[in-house]
Amino acid sequence: MVETGMSYEDTLAPYACKPSETRGRIVPEPEGVGRSCYQRDRDRVIHSSSFRRLKHKTQVFVYHEGDHYRTRLTHSLEVAQIARSICRSMHLNEDLGEALALAHDLGHPPFGHAGEEILNECMEEYEGFDHNAQAIRLLTRAEHRYAAFQGLNLTWETLEGLAKHNGPLVKEKIDHKNPPAELPFGLRDYLPDNDLELHTFASAEAQVAAIADDIAYSSHDLDDGLRANIFTLDELKTIPVVAKLIDEVKWTYPDAPLDVTIHELVRRMINRMVGDLMVESNRRIEELNPQSPDDIRQAAQPVISFGKDMHDAVIALKSFLFQKMYRHYLVNRMASKAKRVVKDLFDLYISEPECLPTEWSAKAGEANSPETARVVADFIAGMTDRFAFREHGKLFDLSRVSL
Repeated sequence: MVETGMSYEDTLAPYACKPSETRGRIVPEPEGVGRSCYQRDRDRVIHSSSFRRLKHKTQVFVYHEGDHYRTRLTHSLEVAQIARSICRSMHLNEDLGEALALAHDLGHPPFGHAGEEILNECMEEYEGFDHNAQAIRLLTRAEHRYAAFQGLNLTWETLEGLAKHNGPLVKEKIDHKNPPAELPFGLRDYLPDNDLELHTFASAEAQVAAIADDIAYSSHDLDDGLRANIFTLDELKTIPVVAKLIDEVKWTYPDAPLDVTIHELVRRMINRMVGDLMVESNRRIEELNPQSPDDIRQAAQPVISFGKDMHDAVIALKSFLFQKMYRHYLVNRMASKAKRVVKDLFDLYISEPECLPTEWSAKAGEANSPETARVVADFIAGMTDRFAFREHGKLFDLSRVSL
């Protein structure tokens, strides 16, 4: 509880990102009285068309395979909840942590990682495709809802966190006006406008959002895999940490139905990972003794992290999910179909840009040109799973008369 007379900033750690100290927006705007700049960023993300489309974008299972599996939208909401809780407990800025968590998957194309893999292959001759860089591109270029500027005009701290939430992208400081060719296109295109200091770590809030993503997808993909009968509780017992939690649940609730047992397991997994994270992160922060957000950025290692044992356990869980779930034949079949859909659409649009919707074909150049390739990639990346299937049917099903 905040004491009378204390502001929200007074409750934050010295190394938390404070709204009064933001590096601001590319286009200066007067900030509202009732919301901080990071709350405003969060709200702009939520109201964006890119965020709404996450509802019908794949996490693991394509939307029509079941109503209870995670989508990119429900996953993002779960990441945001975990990030908020961690930030509050650690006296970090939970509004910034939430904004980053909600925006972290905006750049994903339809059909999850299968969609990104094939879109990157299609774009190989045209500087490639990367979903993290595409999120920056969406938020700074493609979203156009305001008369005064392109994109959402988010704060430097939010864009920085999205660009490098997984750590520094280059080894040393670069000339941001002439970014190196090895950086993904979306970032390289934006950097001349705004130096995001890619050689440093991101804020503690961005690091929290990144690890909250790991916690959410590891535990919830486990949940979806069990509910889809892709693997069993007994198979999960090959992972020591998970085996211990399964035994704990069965000992405490021996007569619980399977779905309740699964839920109890998943919530214990999340609690255990968050608890371990808090202990290790507080230890690292105490050792570093940072006095500002820049002390976090300049550190030699992330300050938000699991301890070694939990780190190893999470790697083991990811390996299990990769083998048993992400490479399961049912998931492989859908991934194969999804790749064909994306490749067919890309090949047709780049060779016949006049088949793009009017507002998109107006942006395109000549057939098979780099300019057209990027327009096509942007268009496909913004598709939901069901829209991509529908477009494919309209363009390739010769029995369909209506377009």
